[in-house]
Amino acid sequence: MAGVADYEKVGAFYLGRLFDPEAGRASESAYLYDSRDLTTHAVIVGMTGSGKTGLAISLLEEAAIDGIPVVAIDPKGDLGNLLLTFPGLSPGEFRPWIDPSAAARAGRSADEEASAVAERWREGLAAWGQPPERIARFAAAAERVIYTPGSRAGRPLSLLASFGAPQAGLAENGEALRERVQSSVSGLLALVGIDADPIQSREHILLSTLVLEAFRQRRAADLASLIREIQKPPIERVGVMELESFYPARERAGLALALNNLLASPGFAAWLEGDPLDAATLLFAKDGRPRLSIVSIAHLSDAERMFAVTLVLNQLIAWMRTQPGTGSLRALLYMDEVFGYFPPTANPPSKLPLLTLMKQARAFGLGVVLATQNPVDLDYKGLGNAGTWWLGRLQTERDQQRVLDGLAGAAASATSRFDRSEMERTLAGLESRVFVAHNVHEDAPVLFQSRQALSYLAGPLTREQIRSLSAAAPADGPPSSPATPAPASRAPSAPATSAGKRPALPASLRERFAAVTRAPGPGESIVYRAGLYAAAQLHHVDAKAGVDAWRRVFWLAPLGDGAANPWEGSRALAAAPRFEDAPEAGASFAPLPAGAAVEKTHESWRQQLGAELYRAATLSLLQCAEPKAVSQPGESEGEFRGRLQALAREARDGAIEKLRERSAAKLAALRDRIERAEQRTERERSQARGQQLDAVVSIGATLIGALFGRKLGSATNVSRAARAVRGVSRAAREQGDVGRAAERAEDLRQELERLESELRDEIALLEAAPGALPLEPLEIAARKSDIQTEDFALVWIPWRLAPGGIAEPASEI
Repeated sequence: MAGVADYEKVGAFYLGRLFDPEAGRASESAYLYDSRDLTTHAVIVGMTGSGKTGLAISLLEEAAIDGIPVVAIDPKGDLGNLLLTFPGLSPGEFRPWIDPSAAARAGRSADEEASAVAERWREGLAAWGQPPERIARFAAAAERVIYTPGSRAGRPLSLLASFGAPQAGLAENGEALRERVQSSVSGLLALVGIDADPIQSREHILLSTLVLEAFRQRRAADLASLIREIQKPPIERVGVMELESFYPARERAGLALALNNLLASPGFAAWLEGDPLDAATLLFAKDGRPRLSIVSIAHLSDAERMFAVTLVLNQLIAWMRTQPGTGSLRALLYMDEVFGYFPPTANPPSKLPLLTLMKQARAFGLGVVLATQNPVDLDYKGLGNAGTWWLGRLQTERDQQRVLDGLAGAAASATSRFDRSEMERTLAGLESRVFVAHNVHEDAPVLFQSRQALSYLAGPLTREQIRSLSAAAPADGPPSSPATPAPASRAPSAPATSAGKRPALPASLRERFAAVTRAPGPGESIVYRAGLYAAAQLHHVDAKAGVDAWRRVFWLAPLGDGAANPWEGSRALAAAPRFEDAPEAGASFAPLPAGAAVEKTHESWRQQLGAELYRAATLSLLQCAEPKAVSQPGESEGEFRGRLQALAREARDGAIEKLRERSAAKLAALRDRIERAEQRTERERSQARGQQLDAVVSIGATLIGALFGRKLGSATNVSRAARAVRGVSRAAREQGDVGRAAERAEDLRQELERLESELRDEIALLEAAPGALPLEPLEIAARKSDIQTEDFALVWIPWRLAPGGIAEPASEI
């Protein structure tokens, strides 16, 4: 049986043991899968009861143990079992997850069933060579999180954050940006019951145009702003047609109302809470550990599921396009029960991003694994991009034929051997948990039986079970809530008598009005206070660190005290604020400080802005000495640490490959010498046996002559005796040759063993998990000569004024 040392190596996924169809059982040889083969994607196919879910969970366990971050989309609720890890294997650990009704059907109490399950799990893991310590290793290797978009059962996930401004890598790729907008808008319209064609639908074209316009301006396109822009679009034309001719305002009102009803519905609040939908957040914890993020969508309607899946896939594509190319596995996307999301003929919103991933993700180290019961319901062209197929029992002849078609396409693209008739016979006789592994990177398919999962397979989890698991799991930080700003600190308002009408400004001075995002309550009013707003492009260069980056910053300074240099109290904004064309009706205005209505003063403030940006708007990055790397603008520490781990993994894979290549010739030559030495030993042994036989015959003849051969004469007997003595001497020499040849072969075998041991030790040293990578801060100031002010205005910021004279911010700014 393969021991832990045989399969517990980085880059090798232990998925089971090779299966002997003649004996009808698994052999002692482990089935190890090279993780790098997942960069060419995989498909798991099997009917209910085939063991498909168990294989998938084992695959995700191996990925986590190997430090590979995973995003797993779970339509049924089975993947939450990955959080059920019990290193103690005690009945008490299993007891909360025992179904009392199932125990009663087995004629046992829940406690007795827990004891039976614990014993079964302990024996099963031992039979597969997995000690309890391996469960603990899996549990510690990655942070495991269950996300429940649209629900607070698990960790909430704010899906609409995906309409945030795209990252630089995606923003510069026009085709990729259009694909993302198209599928995201399709998912949003499907959520409100509109089946919109991207080419023919006015709703789709208008929303896509508005989102693209927002992205071009590097600002977010959240649902609330889209509703307002549908009513008052910031564009005048769509294509070459006037907006009113293309989509009149009265008809646009229906679309705005449908989206507003969605936003206003009580249940939709959960869609806006929690961690923002960001690929880096899904893939890496804040401490840089890989994350196993399970996006559970079993509780959602079909339209909501499609919306959630589409946005998650688009986020992964956006992240993928910002990564450098690699041949190592950098991250893994797994989707269970992909039926309906990747059909052969229809084009749901999820199909385009899935096709994009299947065709392009391999170059960036993002592996895709899809699982299904019904292969006939999956896109044939997309499946042709899968390099690995794990095939369990299939339900119908039609399923078998679709699988065979897919295998033939994958084999043709990889120029590998594929015997259709042999594969058809193999598929017909599969047992439960027995799979055919067809890998285009291997010479031929193999049969294997999947190993026992480390996680307890309790079946689909209920919302209450997910809630209890999420409550027990420590969060790495408080969830953000883009829809509900954190309570603002209360500040005394300006005296009521100081607020009045809007001050008159020269036409040369630009005014902006920050949008009211927190409407006033009963008895409250809106008062605007003045500030300065600027948007600028900054250029940060550090040749030694290899940094040459432009970034856009948004700066805000209050004008309450009339300071000569208001920028001394300024602050940076996280994103471009949302402005309205006019102030709120009935609002009052705080008075301007002296000189604020004079054009010359504004020009002075504009000049002071450059000095302030040079002083305060430094680019804060992190750097690591080994592997040598610098974080990217906007990259979190967790994402940077995850990238460092990926770089270390790629360097490790390359070093191991070079080491094996360098040792291969030496080991091959030594094995050839051993083979020749063994052949020589056998020849010497054969010659020695011949000489011994000759000596025995000669001695026998001499003895016979001595006893009975007086007639032969004494000279003859003497001659025979001499030959006999010489024969014995030659036999002894031949025996010595045999010993020397055997010693030489043994020396060579020991030399081979030593070299192989050294190779294993060197590989083990390379495979050893690195400790926490030390990071150092890196501050890079902007180049003074490259500071470009894009927007400069006096901005009116709304506050909610209560009757008691207490004011609170009424805007996100």
